[in-house]
Amino acid sequence: MTELASGTGEPTAAGSAPARPDAEPSVARVSQWSDIRHRFFANKLAVVGLAILVLLILVAIFAPLLAPHDPLKQDLMNTLRSPGGDHLLGTDALGRDQLSRLIYGSRIAIIVGLASILVAVAIGVLLGALAGYYGGWVDTVIMRLADIFFAFPLLIGSIVLIMQMGRGVLPVVLALGIFTWATFARLLRSQILSVREMDYVHAAKALGASRGRIIRKHILPNSITSVLVYGTSNVGIAIVAEASLSYLGAGVDPEVAEWGNMIAAGRGFMGVKDFMWTYPSLAIVITALGFVLLGNGLRDALDPKLR
Repeated sequence: MTELASGTGEPTAAGSAPARPDAEPSVARVSQWSDIRHRFFANKLAVVGLAILVLLILVAIFAPLLAPHDPLKQDLMNTLRSPGGDHLLGTDALGRDQLSRLIYGSRIAIIVGLASILVAVAIGVLLGALAGYYGGWVDTVIMRLADIFFAFPLLIGSIVLIMQMGRGVLPVVLALGIFTWATFARLLRSQILSVREMDYVHAAKALGASRGRIIRKHILPNSITSVLVYGTSNVGIAIVAEASLSYLGAGVDPEVAEWGNMIAAGRGFMGVKDFMWTYPSLAIVITALGFVLLGNGLRDALDPKLR
């Protein structure tokens, strides 16, 4: 026994449930994410960037298993040893294995790079959302505060802050995050200024939604994409900045296995033992390139108009 489906004229089995009205939006969301995934993996450079970062993360996680030697162990009988034998990348002036220090250095790079950008995004999203949505004097105060941080060169401002807090991973993360939030705030503010005039935002206001709910549920989800893409690309910049701070003597402690420290240890041997600074420099370049390629791939996948 069959019945006619309402408004369609098509027969349906008796007692069968009609199609749910929310089925189409669910299918549309699945199709949208499938399209984004397809566009991302069709971008060969984005896949290369993703592969670099996955490899780097695996190296950082399994560093104790991959490192052939203790990165802190000194062997004064094997100082400045050229690459080869038991020390594939040679040893430094204290006889420490360069390959082991390079592997363990990936941990510092990943932790500082990701954590500092998360700090910057957290501060930037909060202040950028307030500035973009409320406008007026709130916008003026936050943007003038951002201008103050724009006036400080990243490395100089970070060095000043680290000298006050002391050297270490946490001070470096906080310093880099505090002196990079302004860009994220300004980027999000510009997105919100356009999104807040959309019809669905006005509809939410008309229905009595609170300002906090409008920001959380309607404005931020439709404005945050550009911030996430920019943040992904800038993790590489944060890693370069962290290595630069260590090279200048204002990052993590000198004995820590970290790429900037390795370059600093090899600067006195340039032209003689170039392997001491070449390998960590290449690690920094490849890592930063991986994040840039990943960020560009996410940008093209999320906004096909930019392809």
